[in-house]
Amino acid sequence: MQPSRPQARRTRALCGALLTTLVALAALLSGATASQADTTICEAFGTTTIQGRYVVQNNRWGTSATQCISVTDSGFRVTQADGSVPTNGAPKSYPSVYNGCHYTNCSPGTNLPARLSSISSAPTGISYSYVSGAAYDAAYDIWLDPTPRTDGVNRTEIMIWFNRVGSVQPVGSPVGSASVAGRQWQVWSGNNGSNDVLSFVAPSAIDSWNFDVMDFVRQAVSRGLAQDNWYLTSIQAGFEPWQNGAGLAVNSFSSSVNLGGSTPGGPGTPSGPVACKVTYGTNVWQDGFTADITVANTGSSPVDGWKVAFTLPSGQRITNAWNATVSSSTGSVTAANVAHNASITPGGQVSFGFQGTYSGSFAKPAGFSLNGTSCAAA
Repeated sequence: MQPSRPQARRTRALCGALLTTLVALAALLSGATASQADTTICEAFGTTTIQGRYVVQNNRWGTSATQCISVTDSGFRVTQADGSVPTNGAPKSYPSVYNGCHYTNCSPGTNLPARLSSISSAPTGISYSYVSGAAYDAAYDIWLDPTPRTDGVNRTEIMIWFNRVGSVQPVGSPVGSASVAGRQWQVWSGNNGSNDVLSFVAPSAIDSWNFDVMDFVRQAVSRGLAQDNWYLTSIQAGFEPWQNGAGLAVNSFSSSVNLGGSTPGGPGTPSGPVACKVTYGTNVWQDGFTADITVANTGSSPVDGWKVAFTLPSGQRITNAWNATVSSSTGSVTAANVAHNASITPGGQVSFGFQGTYSGSFAKPAGFSLNGTSCAAA
């Protein structure tokens, strides 16, 4: 039986309303997908920050195949891991999260690099999720160097292997076993052609753990692979995949470095009271400016490793910097030394600078501090 004309109109109206609802729902879901896609990184060396204090990096360098990570507020998950490399060589990538400095990219507000003798403890926590059908290790990396460098490869790498799947092994060869931080480890030592590597391999998979990074640092010192006057530059946690790896995840990561060691002279703990003077010169044009900053040590003790803190006025943003590594592009900024200008002798000075943009009226920062001590304005 055919419906009457009024019934047909009502039917068409209901169908039209349903179609409109479905279209709106599809648009909403599409918007949610787009929002989620904003947290995905597929660029080889793409990075983002989480919790305002850690950097998450895709860090794909051993293959041209696609690798993508989905970043959460507490960690990341590998969502795509194409390609493979031979398991008797280097891995294809190291997707990871870190505190500190990695190839000039420093995590916001970090107090690394820090001299080992100035560190009282470095508590950390990590939680991993693993997968099968892949070849990889879950690696926690600790980087050490004789200088407070924030760029390039450091002298010594400490690796803690929480898990390994497939026919993969650390750099070098086994050199025995050790009890560190209350756990037993198989110890490997070697050199990858760029740096020394000291690896601690868990006999079985560890899903999560809280420990003190300095327990492993002291192992490197005792084995002659570092010295107390060296620097801790970064603390990293992630995965080294050789084959596949989709689904691997760092569920959570935390890292802090507590200064207060007994030996003076580390970054932020110069051997004597800090006294300083800052000169802030600018060249300003419409919507843009450059700033040249000179920090003079007016005290009687050398400053070995420096960090200059200041707050950019509202509307200003740093686009690039030179002779320093900056922790943030807006708001509260910490500028830290690079390898070639770490020391400021009594009566000496260092200079660094940056280029930026601004909106509204231009203003200079209200004040500066050097390693936590306020500086006079020139």
